[in-house]
Amino acid sequence: MIVNLEPTKEVGKFAFLHLGFRPFFIGASGFAVVSMLMWMAIYVFGWNFQFQYFSTVRWHAHEMIFGYTLAVAAGFLLTAIKNWTNLQTINGYRLLFFFLLWVLARCLPFLDGRGIFMAIIDNLFIVSFIIAVSLPLLKAKHWKSLAFVLILLLLLIGNIVFYLGVFRVVPNGEHYGLYMGLYLILSLIFIMGRRVIPFFIERGVDETVQVKNWNWIDKSHLPIFVVFAISDLIQPYSDLTAIVAGLLGLIHAIRLFGWHTKGIWKKPLLWILYLAYAFIVLGFMLKALSILAGISVYLSVHAFTFGGIGLITIGMMARVSLGHTGRQVHNPPNSVFWIFGLLVCGTIIRVIFPLINSSLYVYWVGISQSFWIFGFAWFFWIYFPMLIYPRTDGRYG
Repeated sequence: MIVNLEPTKEVGKFAFLHLGFRPFFIGASGFAVVSMLMWMAIYVFGWNFQFQYFSTVRWHAHEMIFGYTLAVAAGFLLTAIKNWTNLQTINGYRLLFFFLLWVLARCLPFLDGRGIFMAIIDNLFIVSFIIAVSLPLLKAKHWKSLAFVLILLLLLIGNIVFYLGVFRVVPNGEHYGLYMGLYLILSLIFIMGRRVIPFFIERGVDETVQVKNWNWIDKSHLPIFVVFAISDLIQPYSDLTAIVAGLLGLIHAIRLFGWHTKGIWKKPLLWILYLAYAFIVLGFMLKALSILAGISVYLSVHAFTFGGIGLITIGMMARVSLGHTGRQVHNPPNSVFWIFGLLVCGTIIRVIFPLINSSLYVYWVGISQSFWIFGFAWFFWIYFPMLIYPRTDGRYG
């Protein structure tokens, strides 16, 4: 499945299957639009649609975590691992098959009587993802990156638990599987964020800076996060969950303070990642308040998902797509600023406005959905040609 790099590979007219980020970023951004349009039709406009095996709310949550987000993760990791190991990750028809597994898994919930097949295909995609990531890492003995494989294995378990809940094998399995998926994605963001965000900031701002990283944060935040995740799964409204959530908010706020430099606000590809991390901090604070003050828990969930995951994934897709198609990451299209701005505004409306006036909750949801749809549709329009056609420097990839 994995071969050594071949610089003399024929580039061809189209580059759709040269590297993992191309099909999966197209798929993820397109699916972000289509799935949110459907969710808006159901939630805001009352479209009477019922899935055979799970509720529309469960479908929306599952597809945002195990559909959209895993597609972005697949595109990012398959591309990054090629750089880390100097080995060609899956491409060509093998990449097409892998991508079509993801597409098929997104379509099957709409087909009645395909429950077991749906679960098999969806989990087969994650298994294929694990294999595609593991082989080059093992071949190159890139041991420090095997943590990503562990997270993917746990995501597979979470997805299996979700489907066991769907088929009434595990009581409340849908809930456990979804929150396992959410917290595992956040852990992936913490690991990758620590690796790349300060690096991007130091090399991306106009001035010379060295951001601050504290060793005690690097060593403590993941173990504390594991305690939080387990506590929230077992006793979501306990004092322990609230205390650990508040502690994590404080720890990551300190980390974010150390990363700050005023130069990031001139660079959309930097401030989008910084704001994404800030919304995750807000998510922990809102989680604590949902227990201590009784505010809706869905505000913290959407601070994590719409704000944290949504912003950081579109930011990384925008950056990776530029860098790996031979373009300058320091000179993105002007539209990137407005695309990111739409999603930031959507997050604020979805997470903050209900705290101001909860009686307009459905309107806030609908407006935030519109910002998400327009933002990702604009991204798709701008980046689709970059992702389809060969690199500007003529190289394969």
